[in-house]
Amino acid sequence: MFPLKYRRKAISKKVGETLKQICLDISERYEVEFMEIGYETDHVHFLVQSVASYSVSKMVTMLKSITGKELFKRHPEIKKMLWGGNFWTSGYYANTVGQYSNEEVIRAYVKNQGMGKEYKQVYKAQLKLFC
Repeated sequence: MFPLKYRRKAISKKVGETLKQICLDISERYEVEFMEIGYETDHVHFLVQSVASYSVSKMVTMLKSITGKELFKRHPEIKKMLWGGNFWTSGYYANTVGQYSNEEVIRAYVKNQGMGKEYKQVYKAQLKLFC
């Protein structure tokens, strides 16, 4: 989960679609597959599969760098909302999907970003059961 700098609400539907296209471009160039991409106006959730040679921090750095630069280039109006040249905050939340967590529940949660609170509460409850 990547929050935007200052938690600004800068991700519109148009920006979200551009972000998804940028992620597809990243998939073609690097060994990273985006299983799901979900976004709200002020943060993004990714479910990503990659090769074991990429550490989580290396992958996060790469994703933040490329997506931030490309979004600023393709949507210059965002720079007015996010001064200082950073799209993302320095922090992030990452977790792995493996033996003790359920990929389908996490996939559904990420996919349903932007839906109403009642849906999120159901998925959050399911996530707690598996994580």
